[in-house]
Amino acid sequence: MNTPPLDRELLEFAVGLSERAGSLAAERFFAADFATAIKADGSEVTEADLAVEALIRHELADRFPADGIYGEETGSTAGTSGRRWIIDPIDGTRYFVYRIPIFGTNLALEDQHGPALAVVNQPVARQLIYAGRGWGCRVRTDGRDVAPALRDTPDLAEARVELVNPAGWPAEILLMLHRHTRITGHLGGIGGLLTGMVDAVVIAGHEMGYEDLAPFPVILEEAGGRATDLRGNPLLTGDGTALLSTGRHHEALLDMLAPVLPG
Repeated sequence: MNTPPLDRELLEFAVGLSERAGSLAAERFFAADFATAIKADGSEVTEADLAVEALIRHELADRFPADGIYGEETGSTAGTSGRRWIIDPIDGTRYFVYRIPIFGTNLALEDQHGPALAVVNQPVARQLIYAGRGWGCRVRTDGRDVAPALRDTPDLAEARVELVNPAGWPAEILLMLHRHTRITGHLGGIGGLLTGMVDAVVIAGHEMGYEDLAPFPVILEEAGGRATDLRGNPLLTGDGTALLSTGRHHEALLDMLAPVLPG
């Protein structure tokens, strides 16, 4: 049975909400000062994380009171509709704390059919990516919407592979990618993948949270790429690693990394 497309109004609402949340995040980013604390897991949290999540939760509860919500900072709120929103109010809090303008505000929705929509907003970089099941994926840069432009590098040895947070990676993974691809540092993450800057993004080492990964499946599905963990499992039920790619070299990268994955 074919999975039905998302209600277009839901996607439009989510894009508008993400824009409002991103505006608040940018306002706090440029503020003279903001409070920062350390969470139990050792990661940073700022007052901006809490304020942005509170804004999103308030609007969701007002518009869709029966929907469930999971937010990185304040946990889960049960719903009865069969839908659940996932919030990462400041994706890249460490960048935010050090005034590096490559943080984002991420919002995703799941329903009874699985991932339904996602919005990834980098407000200071002025880039917003959105996708809805059955509606495709678009990249908005400084107010202009375009379709994704995926690279198509024939030779794996020439493929650009972005490494996310490689400081905590096992050395064997780094060495394998260094030997067989053209590895890069930060080139925009999912944004770089969708605008032709890289062929793949690899996330290894420290396990990613569900809210970090939730936007990627529907974005890559609608853009014509692939998203799995590094063992080839579905991303959202995997081991917290990620391989996001144009699809062309996805299997080759999985096969290359299989012998050097921990465990």
